[in-house]
Amino acid sequence: MKQLSKFALITALAGFTLLSCKEKKSEDTPAETMSEETTSSTEETAPLMKQNVLNVNLATEAELQEKGLAPEVVAAILEKKPLMDMKELDALLGDGVDKAALYQTLFIPMNLNTTPEADFKMIPGVGDRMAHEFEEYRPYTSVAQFKREIGKYVDEEEVARYLNYVFVPVELNTASEEDIKALPGVGDRMAHEFEEYRPYTSMEQFRREIGKYVDDKELARLERLVYLKK
Repeated sequence: MKQLSKFALITALAGFTLLSCKEKKSEDTPAETMSEETTSSTEETAPLMKQNVLNVNLATEAELQEKGLAPEVVAAILEKKPLMDMKELDALLGDGVDKAALYQTLFIPMNLNTTPEADFKMIPGVGDRMAHEFEEYRPYTSVAQFKREIGKYVDEEEVARYLNYVFVPVELNTASEEDIKALPGVGDRMAHEFEEYRPYTSMEQFRREIGKYVDDKELARLERLVYLKK
């Protein structure tokens, strides 16, 4: 009789353990589902992660030629630099170019706060869902915010890859040095000059001061990356 009771007790405990495991698995399902979704997104772009992306507006003639662009296209890009956006580049390239492959290594970074959602899909590996997430968290005030929000869906390496294709415009008087240096083509020296002339009272002041260091074309490019609070 005692042996039977002991067996019944063991059986009951085993059943309780199995039930607990099932409940735990059920509770974890949403997180597992999100993990599967983000893994799928990452897998789609995994082959692209190691690419170095050349900014069209910073490219030299030789660098553009190395991309296999036709001479007339190279000439048009050099004449029109800085190009406004990817639509302008897309038009210059015309037909007969494998744009999906080209854009893996040649691109014009997109303003995260103003680019139409549909245009984000020009970024290699970005489909409907991720383009929507890019747009969902506007307005972005810093690169750190972009990393934090988009990092909910993909890993750090993929977020870093996205930063080859997008940027967060900065407010001239309040942006951190980190955010200034995250702007396309802005390094330590130029970041220092941006900060050196604070506070800015107008964009005209910005043009005058930063124009001491760069030519008109580069000044026009830099101006598109910044703004002043009204």
